[in-house]
Amino acid sequence: MELTNEFRVDVGIEEAWTVLTDVERIAPCLPGASLQEIEGDEYRGTVKVKVGPVTASYKGTATFVERDDTAHRAVLRADGRDSRGQGNASALVTATLVSDGGGTAVKVVTDLTITGKVASFGRGVLGDVSTKLIGQFVACLESDVLAAGPAPEAAPAPAESPVATPEPAPAGPRQVATREVAPVDLLDTAGAPLARRLAPLFGTVMVVLWLLRRRRRRRRP
Repeated sequence: MELTNEFRVDVGIEEAWTVLTDVERIAPCLPGASLQEIEGDEYRGTVKVKVGPVTASYKGTATFVERDDTAHRAVLRADGRDSRGQGNASALVTATLVSDGGGTAVKVVTDLTITGKVASFGRGVLGDVSTKLIGQFVACLESDVLAAGPAPEAAPAPAESPVATPEPAPAGPRQVATREVAPVDLLDTAGAPLARRLAPLFGTVMVVLWLLRRRRRRRRP
């Protein structure tokens, strides 16, 4: 299914591009997501989703498929698997940035494929949920990331003595300091739109139960 979301941030396009393509910097603003390690161009982490009393944790990877610094267009592929083997999720996320006055307009198109319990919500509910989650992400982005200004530059390395031998770079992925995040509660996030979609089904079930009860009463001697 395809989901389209648009939002605007009050910074110039170059600053917005730098921030939005810095996955490590914006990861804490992604609801339910936790970035755990980085290896080369691959980002690894988890996304937690709650449906009623059931919580699913998708562990997966994300990689930039395309990153055009001139056109300000990025394509990110993400793949995840439920830790209990009850579903998979994959997404191709295309983000396009355009100057908008003194700010930047961002359009995000997500081609989402999902299986398991979460898939039962359908495109309509997931569309409502994604819109609200984007709103939460933008609010966090503006208050916690953009308000802090540019990321601090790394301090220059001290000059080495002529006899010093540089240490080899550590092999393997780089661990990212992270925090425990709450899962995205789909029922709570969907709110009224989900209730409206479920209302006709609930009404039908109640009518059927009422008819069955009447039939049983009529059969009694």
